[in-house]
Amino acid sequence: KMEANKKEKKMKILCLHGFRTSGSFLQKQISKWDPSIFAHFDMDFPDGIYPAGGKSDIEGIFPPPYFEWFQFNKEFTEYTNLEECISYLCEYVTSKGPFDGLLGFSQGATLSALLLGYQTQGKVLKEHPPMKLFVSISGTKFRDSSISEVAYKDPIKVKSVHFVGAKDWLRLPSEELATAFDNPLIIRHPQGHTVPRLDVEAVENLRHWTREIFLQSSSKSTFDDDKHGTMEHGEVKVELPKKLEETCKIQVAEGDGAMEKEKLIK
Repeated sequence: KMEANKKEKKMKILCLHGFRTSGSFLQKQISKWDPSIFAHFDMDFPDGIYPAGGKSDIEGIFPPPYFEWFQFNKEFTEYTNLEECISYLCEYVTSKGPFDGLLGFSQGATLSALLLGYQTQGKVLKEHPPMKLFVSISGTKFRDSSISEVAYKDPIKVKSVHFVGAKDWLRLPSEELATAFDNPLIIRHPQGHTVPRLDVEAVENLRHWTREIFLQSSSKSTFDDDKHGTMEHGEVKVELPKKLEETCKIQVAEGDGAMEKEKLIK
């Protein structure tokens, strides 16, 4: 009986939505993906702590209320309520956790990467176990040097996958965020600033990636021996040399769903 319970134990992922959207909208966006990808995970989709302070890009597409995690200037160099937001999330992770990983879209991915960088540097979540995975969809780095010189000082040794959209206005910044991580996997898609639909190959690669992490986590000894190193069983594993061009380019179908969320791109 105990053995069965042990088998069923799922990993927990905290999922942070984009600017002026909501946890339930991100949940809907992720539901476009094959459910087998996160079969071994419990996903938590909280709402941002501040009500949207202006127009949302998803008005008319998905019902309100809409939220934001923090506010920022046009150049994304100055942030308001960021400290409060970090405190809130650390408290959330500690009280509702432990969590095994983070997933985020846009502002949520940017924030997730910051938490991972800060945890690596011993600045936050000191008592919380190290996170094991990160799924970034259109995430970026913070540009204020007082933040970036701390958070991205050393390669963040969390297994990470980064979705980069060919038509995303944050394409270059999201490629740059990937360089902050040790051995990232990059999945490219032809869409814009959205959670993309995935083709068969991308689903397969992502499923292998999450399953590998789950198996490593389930057998602690394997995980302890693994220094964020190679994946076995012929999984995609991308060594990230200095050049981003050499990273894995997985194409995502331009099929029927590709246009569905294009209206989200301003």
